[in-house]
Amino acid sequence: MYAVIKTGGKQYRVAVGEKIKVEQIAADVGQEIVIDQVLAVGNGAELKVGTPLVSGAAVKATIVAHGKHDKVRIFKMRRRKHYQKRQGHRQQFTELQIGAITA
Repeated sequence: MYAVIKTGGKQYRVAVGEKIKVEQIAADVGQEIVIDQVLAVGNGAELKVGTPLVSGAAVKATIVAHGKHDKVRIFKMRRRKHYQKRQGHRQQFTELQIGAITA
């Protein structure tokens, strides 16, 4: 069984037992959260698609860790104009362990 969930403005396909990295969620490590924005639920050949959400569906997940992704380096340059700009960014994430999918 799998589900397509929406969190942090992005969509993720999840199954029970998987670990995924999502945009940072304000909760403590070890805390169990319920994601109720489920867009689709599939079980073998059967697929239930919501309009836009599947009613009554939820995904339970446990927060494993918080962290930062690798640094993304931004370099801007205008040739022959003596303009160079360097910038870096590290996006924060929350790692989730998917526990149960209810449909």
